[in-house]
Amino acid sequence: MTPPVVLTVAGSDSGAGAGIQADLKVFAAMRLYGTSVITAITAQNTRDVRAIFPVPAQMVTEQLTALADDLPPIAVKTGMLGSTAVADAVSVAARSGMLPNLVVDPVLVSTSGRRLGVVNAIERLLPYAMVATPNRAEASAILGWTVSTADDMAKAAGQLAATGSRYVVVTGGDADAESSADGAVDALWTGAEVQLLRGPWVDTRNTHGTGCSFSAAIAGRLALGDAVPDAVAFAKKYVARALLGAQNWELGGGHGPLDHHGWSGGDGRGSD
Repeated sequence: MTPPVVLTVAGSDSGAGAGIQADLKVFAAMRLYGTSVITAITAQNTRDVRAIFPVPAQMVTEQLTALADDLPPIAVKTGMLGSTAVADAVSVAARSGMLPNLVVDPVLVSTSGRRLGVVNAIERLLPYAMVATPNRAEASAILGWTVSTADDMAKAAGQLAATGSRYVVVTGGDADAESSADGAVDALWTGAEVQLLRGPWVDTRNTHGTGCSFSAAIAGRLALGDAVPDAVAFAKKYVARALLGAQNWELGGGHGPLDHHGWSGGDGRGSD
């Protein structure tokens, strides 16, 4: 059977734990055909982001057009955009219908703390999103107030939906152990209400690329025909398994990558 095509529009991570590389691993684990549009090249490892080289907006447009002409995607996710010019180019493609089932991961800060995006670039794309997946820090930056508790996350999800995104998931897996006694909590705005999604919190330093992987898994399940709430539930379980699988890995000296392929046990495709 010919696999569905899923597109990631994001930055390249030389350490391969996040960005384009992580997204393509997620798609492969789900038995999907992943394509990519690179928005920036980064020099990074598990410890830090050392340099960022933005790709010109015209080259981003050329990549998008080339894929639309021959390998049109069924679903798309965006990650690091890096500049308003690139965000504008991606927004034009979305407005023209080239980016169906769009999942926007508003990447603003890397796991190591390096700022990777600008808020106004993200705001250009949110009106075209089927799903937006900010973490608490990203939701705070976009909304201009501190999102901390589960109640804050629920309120933020509703407010972010006003930007045009049909569904919003504010993720809380970036909490520390002390504040995660109730597990990893996410807030999903469904268009009618906010649902709090709870799952296990995995105690590990290997968390690089969790946001990228979560949004990529949502896009993957949308390509396979899932409704958004089902896709989000799958993605949450997928990331939890990937974190658990890599819990004791010793790759690099900082925030290491996830077990995208289920090498430490489990099925990457994630049968429920």
